Amino acid sequence: MKILILILSFLSFAYSEQYTFLVNKYDKEVELEAKIISNIANASIQDEIKLFIPKITDSEKRIYSKFFTLSNTCEDSNFIFIKRPIDIDILCQSQDKIFFTNNYQRLLDKKKFFGAFFWSKSRPNIVFIKDRLEENNINLPNSYSQFIEEF
Repeated sequence: MKILILILSFLSFAYSEQYTFLVNKYDKEVELEAKIISNIANASIQDEIKLFIPKITDSEKRIYSKFFTLSNTCEDSNFIFIKRPIDIDILCQSQDKIFFTNNYQRLLDKKKFFGAFFWSKSRPNIVFIKDRLEENNINLPNSYSQFIEEF
């Protein structure tokens, strides 16, 4: 009986790799987010994208580095994606940066952000503010026109 349990244990360990998708759900969500942010950044900036995400985790860094050149500082970047609460007024003093967020309320409160990508009711939402796009000289393709709002 002990040998049977031992054999079953070894077999379960051998096939356990098939079930890692249950553990990596967050990675799949972050990868989808990174793809969407990559499309938005490429539509917004004609140059090479140098992305800066304050307080980025190692897991996010691994995933975002597949789509972007990551920067360690705000000064070395041209696209800043704010995912966590942070004081953006002291974060980066340069005016030639483009700020994007994952929080709709933050988009409404701070005029530095030209748009937001956020999840609502398990669906991805994208919002751009028309006046801020014009202020930053950002011309998005027509495929993004449905996401542009006037305030």
